[in-house]
Amino acid sequence: MPQPEDRPPATFRLLVVPGVTVDKWTRAWSERLPEVDLRLEPTEAADAAALLSAGADAGLIRLPVDPLQFHAIPLYTEATVVVVPREHLLAAADQVTVADLADETLLSPLDDVLTWPAPPAAVLADRPATTAAAVELVAAEVGVLVVPQSLARAHHRKDLTYRVVTDAPASSVALAWVRDRHTDLVEEMIGIVRGRTANSTRGRTQDPSAPATPTAGQPGRQPARQPARQQSRQPGKPGAGRGAPTRGGPASAAAVDDRRARRQARRGHGRGHGRGEGPRGARRARRGRLPVLDLRRLGRRRPGGPADAPAP
Repeated sequence: MPQPEDRPPATFRLLVVPGVTVDKWTRAWSERLPEVDLRLEPTEAADAAALLSAGADAGLIRLPVDPLQFHAIPLYTEATVVVVPREHLLAAADQVTVADLADETLLSPLDDVLTWPAPPAAVLADRPATTAAAVELVAAEVGVLVVPQSLARAHHRKDLTYRVVTDAPASSVALAWVRDRHTDLVEEMIGIVRGRTANSTRGRTQDPSAPATPTAGQPGRQPARQPARQQSRQPGKPGAGRGAPTRGGPASAAAVDDRRARRQARRGHGRGHGRGEGPRGARRARRGRLPVLDLRRLGRRRPGGPADAPAP
């Protein structure tokens, strides 16, 4: 029986230009897609567009790019700094402006990623080939170098320092890929650099065999209704209602009226709001001053009973 040929492991080629740090993104990739090898390919900023067109899956590159050929998602914009010797006059300030560079000699390497509308100072005619070579000329006090902050950190030397140039042009880093090569792995990388969680389904292709979730306005299966709970009241229990039967059997109307009259009498005891009410009114009535007429002590008429008979 012929054995199936082993498929080569899947890989994702990601271009990375100098100054870009990818540690947290590579960790997230290895956790979410351990079966896909993430191949980082360092490249110069000037060569990134050509390598993307030649077959790289995506790249962390510097803007701008050709919008007709590439998709790009801007990730962040770096601060721009000037690299100077530690004993330089500009090192005494916390930050500087473009005007402070007017008396300096500016080094502009061939791989410069900043675009100046006009040079802020005299530019050295013999341009260094790379940023690393320009840093060596700064250490030799030939001139100063203006670069993104990440490049100044990448080429750090103990005898050099840098200060932020507040109004200098800035450089932005983006994730870019060829327009007609938007694959599922590219979408995974987009989710990682944008900070989506591993369970996020945004931008992912859904499985056609998966059951569709009913949306608003679409018929869907409704949950079965639960039968209503039957609540029965037992005789003599609290909350059964006023005048409900008690444990000893149905209460007589006379007993109910008597209890009602007693409660009303207790409420009026000591108030003396009306004539003949309360202890004071009763004492006056006994002295013959006022007749005792307390209708609340009289029983309520019962159907078929005597009209003026008091309640027992």
